[in-house]
Order: sequence, then structure tokens, then C-alpha cells
Amino acid sequence: MRRSATGSTPGERASARRPPAPRAKRSTLRASGAQAATAARRAALRELLAAGGAPSQEALQRALAARGIQAAQATISRDLVSIGASRVTAAGGARYAVPAGDAALPIEPVRGLVDAVESNGLLIVVRTKASAAPAIARALDDARLPDVLGTLAGDDTIFVAPRRPRAAAALVRRMRRLFGI
Repeated sequence: MRRSATGSTPGERASARRPPAPRAKRSTLRASGAQAATAARRAALRELLAAGGAPSQEALQRALAARGIQAAQATISRDLVSIGASRVTAAGGARYAVPAGDAALPIEPVRGLVDAVESNGLLIVVRTKASAAPAIARALDDARLPDVLGTLAGDDTIFVAPRRPRAAAALVRRMRRLFGI
């Protein structure tokens, strides 16, 4: 085998130049951690807005920082859209606020994409516009409705498993109200 002046073989030099293999596990952990941080930040924003709102995104940024949550103004802006917050005119001036009740759920952006909600007593079927099922299922999952065990989405159909079979009829009524059908 030929050795160079450095005392290594051509194969040893080639392997020394290869970058290390990426660690997939680490990025998976980061992604789930980021999702948890996003959920916690949005929950904190909902609490702050439900407690009386805030006059500006900068005020929300300071209130979050006081809770130990660091977030950029652009992130707060996206979160406000995601949780359905809006600027409302109040006696003391305009403020950011979230609507009370079901209107505060993340279902609002996909409300017009649902055609029907039906049940056979054990399983709920949600019919949607073409290609809308994944987005609607995600909104249902993000809403964390207490009676929903889980969702499974296709292209235009979602299967919703109620937590208890007896809760299916009430859940169908609530989902119809949420989706405006």
C-alpha cells in the first residue's frame, strides 16, 4: 500500500474529509420541543388576552418575558392570528383580545371548508372540501376538545374517534356548531 508523505493511505485521507453523519434523533427532539414551546407560548397569550387584553404586541412581548417566555414580535403576531385574537375598540383604547368560548378555538380559519358532520354512534365522519381534511384534522387536534380521542384524515374525509361512545351525539352537535353547518 502506498503511503503519502504524511504517512496515511489514500482511503484514510478520504475518510478524514467526510463530514460526520447527521443525528436524526436530535432534530426530532428539537421539533417536539419547539412544538411544546409554541403550545405553551400560545396558551400564555390566551391567558393574558382573556385577563384583559393588551394595547400592543410589545406589551404582550413584555408580559410573556415576565413569565419567562422569550418571543420575537413577528412570532407573537403569528401566534395572535393562530389563536384567533383581534384588535378590538374598548373604553381605554384599542386592545388585542380573544373571543370567548368556542370562537377562541383554532378552528376559525378552516370553518368554511367543512361540508358535513355525521356519526354512526361510534365514529364521527367529517366531510370536507377537496384536500382540506388534513388542515381541519390538525385544527381539531390543536383545539384539544375534551371529547375527542383522536382524528385520522384522508383527502376530503376525517374520522374522529370520540373519547366515549356515548359522547358522539353531543360531539357531532358541537362540531356542527363550531363549523357553522
